[in-house]
Amino acid sequence: MTGRTPPRLRVLAVDDEPPALDELLYLLRNDPRVEYVYSAADAAEALRVLHENDVDVAFLDIRMPGLDGMDLARVLQRFARSPAVVFVTAYDDRAADAFDLGVVDYVRKPVRAERIAESLRRVLSERAAVEERPAAPPEASPAGGDPMIPVELGGVVRLLPRSSVCWVEAQGDYARLHTTDGSHLVRVSLTQLEERWTDAGFLRIHRSYLVRLDLVTELRLTGSGYVVTVGGHQLPVARRHTRVLKDRLIRPAKQHWG
Repeated sequence: MTGRTPPRLRVLAVDDEPPALDELLYLLRNDPRVEYVYSAADAAEALRVLHENDVDVAFLDIRMPGLDGMDLARVLQRFARSPAVVFVTAYDDRAADAFDLGVVDYVRKPVRAERIAESLRRVLSERAAVEERPAAPPEASPAGGDPMIPVELGGVVRLLPRSSVCWVEAQGDYARLHTTDGSHLVRVSLTQLEERWTDAGFLRIHRSYLVRLDLVTELRLTGSGYVVTVGGHQLPVARRHTRVLKDRLIRPAKQHWG
């Protein structure tokens, strides 16, 4: 009987001190749960790596010149697909701030193999917990007509009004609902939400994105194609969705002001 192959992680290690970075890279590369390890010596280099590659977890030093690890973690929270974060530091005075950011672990230097192994276990455990969440039931519509979406966080079910959702991002069989005050993962596909929410003013603009049209503030042509701005975030528009987007977004505005 063949068991399920355990998932392997693509990891980014960031530290401005070469000896510390080399030691962390060695420990990560020798863990069988790690598929590949990228490295960076500062936040700017780390962001280049993250924009070009899919990374599951970032191991970040905190005290670095320029953008420090805390700042970098906050930037990563705004990514369409944000990696898990583990801080690796010689100091313990930032632990409370770190966990306020929702990091998976906080590792003190000097790093040890068993401690890094525990961090990787936590990352995989958190991923498994997300994948095992039950499918989101249909939205319940209150008397006002604004459907409520049940989202779970830490064992607490919160009812999220659909009107608070600015845009939705596909994450496999799940969807991440982005609101003005954060994001929430629900077990429903983007295709299902597209079918349910089209009449409510949501439009598919990309295989990974569904946006609320009345919150789009800009449509811009770039060197790689069109992007829209929704809630301060720029999202790509796939070529095959461009014509429909323009028809739904620009033509009514021109008619209104014509």
